Amino acid sequence: MNKKAKIAIIGTGSRGILCFGKLLVSNPGAEIAALCDTNLVRAKHATELLDINVPLYDSVEAMAAKEKLDGVIITTPDYTHFEISRKCLENNWNVLVDKPLATKVNDCRTLIALAEEKKLTLMIGFNLRHHPVLKKLKTFIDQGVLGKIFVAENREFYDGGRTYMSRWNRLCANTGSLWIHKGSHDFDVFNWLLDFPKALRVSAFSTINALSPDKIPFEIKDGIEPGPRCAVCAYHDQCKDRYDIHDMEKILWQDDAIAVDGYMKDRCMYLSDKDTHDNGIAMVEYENGIKISHFECFIGSRNDRLFSIVGDRAIAEVSLENRSITITPRWGNGEAVTHTIQQIEGGHGGADPALVEAFVKVIHGEQQANSTALHGMLASAIGQAAEISRREHRTVEMSELFGE
Repeated sequence: MNKKAKIAIIGTGSRGILCFGKLLVSNPGAEIAALCDTNLVRAKHATELLDINVPLYDSVEAMAAKEKLDGVIITTPDYTHFEISRKCLENNWNVLVDKPLATKVNDCRTLIALAEEKKLTLMIGFNLRHHPVLKKLKTFIDQGVLGKIFVAENREFYDGGRTYMSRWNRLCANTGSLWIHKGSHDFDVFNWLLDFPKALRVSAFSTINALSPDKIPFEIKDGIEPGPRCAVCAYHDQCKDRYDIHDMEKILWQDDAIAVDGYMKDRCMYLSDKDTHDNGIAMVEYENGIKISHFECFIGSRNDRLFSIVGDRAIAEVSLENRSITITPRWGNGEAVTHTIQQIEGGHGGADPALVEAFVKVIHGEQQANSTALHGMLASAIGQAAEISRREHRTVEMSELFGE
């Protein structure tokens, strides 16, 4: 296929436009054929930001009536992924849906069956699969450098995660929970690194410990209430957690776009209504005896994913921020060897450009999707189980979700 792949973006927020949109504009194998969003004012601002002139639609149905597309990229809130993906597949479009595939196992199963019936690609935006450091770690594991792996962990520190409490992500009704929205990335990485062992049971603990009304980090003066948005808050200059939307994003989040649907991206993260967590730990036991733990913390100024992978021959310790993998052999003098992985340009350590390039190549028939709908379901299922566990204070058997 010599022509450019015609791809539409559904969801014209920051992820859809500043990541996928920017990357598609510069990709020689693709072109943005249309934008779709229930908020057409924001979609119009997106065309200005990307400097493109394409049709705008407020629904998949309206777009399907007029456009012939090779693929779509879905970056809408998580709870909409199922219905939008289903409609796109029914219109015979290849789909890249930014994680998660869906928020419930049964919905994932429906999409998998539909994609198979239509013989279409349903690819998941697991960009960490494309991160150079994790790709190198995967090579070491597959080569047997670590031997048989039996325990692993990762600790994610993400200061930017505090803004989840300002945005739509703060409500489990929109995400299925942050264990799905955020954690599915990490659960997928473990599944992928370990060659997809069967998960048996999940336990999780999480809560809000810092971003609650009683933890506001400044003195409130009589008669002067904080909030409701960082942009207009009387305490803007005093709050160290204020969410200042950067200049490029402001194009998408102007007052005229907010007036359409009332959605504000910078609600006070302390006062906002929310039912998810700002920190937590989830643990998974697999059928082959492997145990993993995933720690996520959205408080503090640190940003890194730190992995420890333990096998019967060696231990690997990984920092994505430092782009390093340190391997310590089990026997000998314990001399550790550190591998530093070359920096690659682009978001998420170069993973975002690689993800978009992979989808374009899939559409052109040059490669197969490496992050499949089945993989998306397996990661979302662990996230779904983790949320049940934290709410019901119990260990959740994965068979409960899969009906086994």
